[in-house]
Amino acid sequence: MTPETTSPCRTPNDGLPVAGLLALAMTGFICIMTETLPAGLLPQIGAGLHVSPALAGQMVTAYAVGSLSAAIPLTLATQRWRRRRVLLLAIIGFVLFNSVTAFSAHYGLTLVARYGAGAAAGLAWALLAGYARRMVTRSRQGRALAIAMVGTPIALSLGVPAGTWLGAAVGWRLAFGVMSASTLLLILWVLAKVPDFPGAAHHERLPFGHVLRKPGVRSVLGVVMAWMLAHNVLYTYIVPFITPAGLAGQADRILLLFGLAALAGIWLTSRTVDHALRLSVLASLAIFAAVAGVFAIGAASPAVILIGVAIWGLTFGGAATLLQTALADAAGDGADVALSMNVVAWNSAIAGGGLLGGIMLDLWGAASFPWAVAALATVGFLVTWQARTHGFPSGHRLEQRQTYEKNGTA
Repeated sequence: MTPETTSPCRTPNDGLPVAGLLALAMTGFICIMTETLPAGLLPQIGAGLHVSPALAGQMVTAYAVGSLSAAIPLTLATQRWRRRRVLLLAIIGFVLFNSVTAFSAHYGLTLVARYGAGAAAGLAWALLAGYARRMVTRSRQGRALAIAMVGTPIALSLGVPAGTWLGAAVGWRLAFGVMSASTLLLILWVLAKVPDFPGAAHHERLPFGHVLRKPGVRSVLGVVMAWMLAHNVLYTYIVPFITPAGLAGQADRILLLFGLAALAGIWLTSRTVDHALRLSVLASLAIFAAVAGVFAIGAASPAVILIGVAIWGLTFGGAATLLQTALADAAGDGADVALSMNVVAWNSAIAGGGLLGGIMLDLWGAASFPWAVAALATVGFLVTWQARTHGFPSGHRLEQRQTYEKNGTA
């Protein structure tokens, strides 16, 4: 399993395979939409399944549990499969389980379908970054990954509000049906535009523990946990946080602003990820921590909130590209296995952010969020700073990769 493998007909001067990379981005879009769609439709779903909104909310929990529990086992089990076959398996899983969700009249069956959809997402997220890297030459891997990850902020900023509106207008079941129909089109897109690659040969299969012990892998995963935990404490409870500034009724616009800024952040990251990955991570975390400090002082000011959210989105937009690139570089031939660990770390941080933020909100109120965010972002900054040899080395990542291979440490 070599993420750096490229098509033999491609040369370093070739353009990026944008159509294929956008198919991967659409897969990420489907993942996020499937995960978050129930959140805006809990009353309607509860009424349709004859359960309380709180029980309906467990559809989100079941999805997260599916991603957490299945990402690593499914990735290890499919290491030898051809890569497009694995990608299509994950996408077909969305068609199947979203269709079951759309037609199910039983709460238990719906939760099983949501678990299955989460498992499909866990497999997809573990595959996407490595797949994007294999579609291009090494010198273009950063830009390719930036394109492949663009589906996430689009889904969060535009897709989720649109899906919530659609579900409210025509019913939540039809909203899931539309998701399934869209995913069928994605299958055709993948077959037409995404190249296939071989899986790992038997002697190339790397065990979980071996990949985890590779230099730099644990450092990158530590930064993933710190950065995403900081982000999700604030993002999950954005409404109570912006309420003192009188912006509670404009939460949708605030989130749209965040999403648009994140898109700009992805574009900036595509220009810096290859030659300044370490500096990009350090700058993003330092600015995020500084914004949290400003929030701590001026959270009652609408202007502070608006400007701060825009800067926060800008620093967050490239996080997936930067961290997954660093992790795949550190893991080398074990990139797919390491990226399945990333799925677990990322989703654990989402769940942890919701749990930690809820406890803080009950004990100290939303004013405590910036202090926790600043502390966690600082931890991420310090781990990045210490991982200067492996994980987040300075200089051009292509040169660092060649050095690792020469020394046999990758």
